[in-house]
Amino acid sequence: MDNLTLAKTKNTLGVSFDSSTGILDLTGSSYPENTAEFFRPLITWIQTYFLEVTGNLNLNVKIDYLNSSSIKYLSDMVDKLENYHKGGGKVEINWYHKEDDEDIMEMGQEIKEDVSFPFNIISV
Repeated sequence: MDNLTLAKTKNTLGVSFDSSTGILDLTGSSYPENTAEFFRPLITWIQTYFLEVTGNLNLNVKIDYLNSSSIKYLSDMVDKLENYHKGGGKVEINWYHKEDDEDIMEMGQEIKEDVSFPFNIISV
């Protein structure tokens, strides 16, 4: 299975999904013109990983800003991880936020409430 790497831009996240390690990194801000077009390959990659690799997944989220449509797609990704976990897959999320960024911290706390796998909120 191929890795997925997208360079971070002013309005899109940097993406590094490594199929050999199961480590998925999202960094930066997300307010693309077409949110569905940006997130579709990420969700497809995760679904393919579940079918082809079936290994552990560790999602590292280091975001500065998400618009409302990006939040929806990120929530969809987390739902897919939750389903994978419920099916026996090992999943963990590390949600990083700047110490003074209460919005990102609270977003992580809200998402954490909806999952049953390890979800770490880390202040940096």
